Amino acid sequence: MAKNVSVCLSFDFDAISIWVGPFKSQSPSTISRGEFGKVGTERLLEVLRRHQVLASWFIPGHTIDTYPQVVQRIADAGHEIGHHGYCHENPAAVALEEERSILERGIACIRRITGKAPLGYRSPAWDLSPYSLNLLMEFGFLYDSSMMANDFTPYYCRLGDEVHTDGPYIFGKEIDLVELPVDWSLDDWPYFGLHWPANHVGLRNPDDVSRVWSADFDFLYQRMGEGVFTLTMHPQVIGRGHRILMLEKLIEYMQGHAGVTFKTMSQVATEWKQAHPLAKAE
Repeated sequence: MAKNVSVCLSFDFDAISIWVGPFKSQSPSTISRGEFGKVGTERLLEVLRRHQVLASWFIPGHTIDTYPQVVQRIADAGHEIGHHGYCHENPAAVALEEERSILERGIACIRRITGKAPLGYRSPAWDLSPYSLNLLMEFGFLYDSSMMANDFTPYYCRLGDEVHTDGPYIFGKEIDLVELPVDWSLDDWPYFGLHWPANHVGLRNPDDVSRVWSADFDFLYQRMGEGVFTLTMHPQVIGRGHRILMLEKLIEYMQGHAGVTFKTMSQVATEWKQAHPLAKAE
């Protein structure tokens, strides 16, 4: 059977926003961890250039305002830039009008760099409010990448789900918004991140993480033969030297398989939507 596997490398360029936003730090030492995101981004751009791979970058407006020249380099290299809040705000923690304002502000920042509104959205903290999907539809997004109801198969988001604890969960109607699912096991932060207040110490051996990521890729390639393999990474995390070397080996490993193509997430969402038209409501 011929293989048809898309690989999406995605990078959440949070930089300083995550430390001064949700973590509310004023410590120069803590904030400097976000500054390393610039160093990591420069290394990643070189890796992607060398391997001729386009990626999807989800960038908060705060990062765009802080590092406009770096973000311009990302765009100029042909990579996709998606929405990731303004200062890494969790949509589930803000009111409707604030969530709308954050979306508008982030879109404006991206438009200044690319000249157009983003097609993709990834929620900070991978959390959504009851209003998020409606807002994404209102602002014309093609896809979301914040949910986990599948692993290697895109699907349409839904509105109108009903939550019951004394009966079954009731699924709502599919809407014209593609979901490109994610998972914490395919995210670098749980493995490598260190955050004392949350008592989270990653600092895993990159070879261990490589085995997990390559095994998921192998399952998709060998058992399914068709689907989308999405990795979520953060420049301030994956950008350390030993992790960059691991990522390069993984890219080369996947590129060595017939029928594997590296794509941006907007490419994948567009192609999947064309192949799976949303059923019209009766």
